[in-house]
Amino acid sequence: MILLTRLANAALSPRLPDMGRPTLALSELRRRAEAELIQDILPFWVRHAFDPATGYLAGVVTNDLRRFDEVPRHVVICARLLWTYAAAARFEPRPEWRETGRRAFALLTGPFWDARHGGVFWSLDRDGRVLADRKQIYAQAFAIYGLAEWHAATGDATALARARALFELVEQHAAEPKHGGYIEARSASWGELIDRRLSERDLNAPKSMNTLLHVLEAYTTLFRVWPDPGLRDRLQALLGVMLDHVVTTTPHTRCELFFDLEWRPLSPTISYGHDIEASWLLWEAAEALGDPALRARTRRVTLDMATGVLAHGCDTDGSIFYEGRADGVVNAEKHWWPQAEAVVGFLNAHALDGGEAWLEATGRVWQFIENHVVDRNHGEWFAELDRSGHPVPDYPQRAGSCKIGPWKCPYHNARACLEVLRRVPASAL
Repeated sequence: MILLTRLANAALSPRLPDMGRPTLALSELRRRAEAELIQDILPFWVRHAFDPATGYLAGVVTNDLRRFDEVPRHVVICARLLWTYAAAARFEPRPEWRETGRRAFALLTGPFWDARHGGVFWSLDRDGRVLADRKQIYAQAFAIYGLAEWHAATGDATALARARALFELVEQHAAEPKHGGYIEARSASWGELIDRRLSERDLNAPKSMNTLLHVLEAYTTLFRVWPDPGLRDRLQALLGVMLDHVVTTTPHTRCELFFDLEWRPLSPTISYGHDIEASWLLWEAAEALGDPALRARTRRVTLDMATGVLAHGCDTDGSIFYEGRADGVVNAEKHWWPQAEAVVGFLNAHALDGGEAWLEATGRVWQFIENHVVDRNHGEWFAELDRSGHPVPDYPQRAGSCKIGPWKCPYHNARACLEVLRRVPASAL
């Protein structure tokens, strides 16, 4: 039995957290991840993702399960629900999981789908009418991601056809021909857009790491079910863009977040959650492509980026800080999704070099999740916590801190559990 043992490589950083806590066996991690997925995360969203009276996508659901309807329904949540329940159905085809996936599929390819210009709208109102018709490339990517996974789970030819159509639209209208990568957003008819921001807290930049990462993720998933030579070329080009322009080694290996057209960085912020997520998604793309030289290059970047997060983005309790800059942490909150991504990123790093430090880091962040992030009273995970691990006030003060909201979904935490199940064999039990 492999144990999550103490961190031995102090050369990673002069400020590594103390790793002297009890260890967690991989077999126990797998057991707990499976229980969390099957007994908590997936049942919660089966019960609450859709309004019980109308069957329509829920608006805001607070930590104590109060519902608020007068909020937009964003397509990203719908696409992420589709991916989650498709991936869950591939793990175990339970009827309630497939039914939740079917609901999300019907909504994505129905009210959210632009029958005139193609692609998916950004948001709908409470009655299912188009609220924001912009073509955010981030959203198109998640629609591809969900549709490709649904095809993998069900064999649905329509899902694959829609995913391919979205790929072609993104390549036609959002690929930046001179310097590479993809433009953040287009208008409803795929024309120019002045305000390209993904959210109010983002810069109005023509390119962002976040959008590029999720196009990469979507293309990797699509390539696995549709190994088209043209798609392969675009996936390989995008991975090259990420390695050449998005990844930097200053002050350590990490990702720049916002760019002008010529790849000049526009923000000093470091997102530890995005870095650890990128570390394993870059590797997934390289693995799918199978090119030995590209795999070798990506492996080095993957390990260096995970090392950077462990050295600079981890608190003393093993959890992941939200944001930093070159001189240190600037936002010490603990959001649910960086914790989930760290579980996968650290496990992935261990698979690449066998270092025991990664296993210890995995166990510690999972223990933080169980101790602070999982809501034992009302189910699922708290979205946003302060540094000490206490949930911050939710709606209306902070819609992002709700159980269900414009950005809170089961994609990160369900995926983390599924990745544990994929990476830790049942024979470890």
